[in-house]
Amino acid sequence: MATLAQKKAVVEDITSNLQSANALYVVNYSGISVEQVNALRALFTEEGVTYKVYKNTLMHRAMEKVGGYDAAFDHLEEQNAFIFTDEDLGKPAKILKKYIKENNKPEFKMAIIEGQVFKSNQLDQLAALKSKNEIIGDIMGLLLSPISNVISGLQAQGSNILGAVKEIANKEQ
Repeated sequence: MATLAQKKAVVEDITSNLQSANALYVVNYSGISVEQVNALRALFTEEGVTYKVYKNTLMHRAMEKVGGYDAAFDHLEEQNAFIFTDEDLGKPAKILKKYIKENNKPEFKMAIIEGQVFKSNQLDQLAALKSKNEIIGDIMGLLLSPISNVISGLQAQGSNILGAVKEIANKEQ
């Protein structure tokens, strides 16, 4: 049994993870072998995503302390693992979706991403989220697209105008 000091230290660790993360995913890992859990944890670690198993009561305390996680309280039952990420908010969903497709476990319960709650049936939507870099790339493409269209339009018109001017000049001679 953990001492009160140990429990407080775990709550502080959870609190730190919650405060630094922009997304929290909750999964039920019951029925998964230790080998499968380690493989899943390794997938998350490779992608820079934090996968932790905490006691539900300690997670509840940390969530209350941080605030904004009331929607998760009903899901703090059974054997839960918690996935934290601060950058690519859809990356855990992509990893989970692929892993669940191959292993039929773990059960995705819910996610809270930047204060928005996603339910268990929305894993596909979360997996479709673009990363920050992909969104920036899309925005840059959109911003550059009108400029390149204008330039190519001017070049095309310029060549037509230049051709017309040359044709008129040739006729006058």
